[in-house]
Amino acid sequence: MRHITHGIRTPRISRLAGIATLVVAAAFTGTGTGTALAHTAGASAVDQKVDGVMVVAGNSCSWTNGSTSAVPPNALTVDRTTINAPGGNLACGGGIAATLNNNPAFTFDEAAGTARTDLIDITGRQSFISCRYKATGIVWDRNATTGKYVNRAFTASKTSGSFLCPGSVTTPAGDASMLFH
Repeated sequence: MRHITHGIRTPRISRLAGIATLVVAAAFTGTGTGTALAHTAGASAVDQKVDGVMVVAGNSCSWTNGSTSAVPPNALTVDRTTINAPGGNLACGGGIAATLNNNPAFTFDEAAGTARTDLIDITGRQSFISCRYKATGIVWDRNATTGKYVNRAFTASKTSGSFLCPGSVTTPAGDASMLFH
């Protein structure tokens, strides 16, 4: 009879929670962990792009030059086909793969220095484990110096995936952000 020690199982469960958090953060890291949303004053309508970076549990997800439908402070949507491979370059470390499942809409309040995302729907995979999460009403605060919009804490709920995936994951404030340009 083979026995599995808790020392072997605990890292796997912790890693799954990390995957789930990374997936949610990656969506707007963007997606991602430490993602930043920024807007450059004077950006032209020709350069309607967004870059994202995030770090979760030591793993980083990032992308560059995802397409947007407008330039902040105008309401806009992010085109997931320009974030996800093969059209985009969303990549994560630590053996994790993430996919943005929707085209998130952003609205901006210049006076308050905030942005709001209607819905982020992300799937994360590691090996044979897949977890899908959705978060709504995410609020982002603009950094007055850099112009980046950094997330406030939010919780995403599991909508499908392995029984090993946590039922929800919380992304702490500052773990996601984006840069619009």
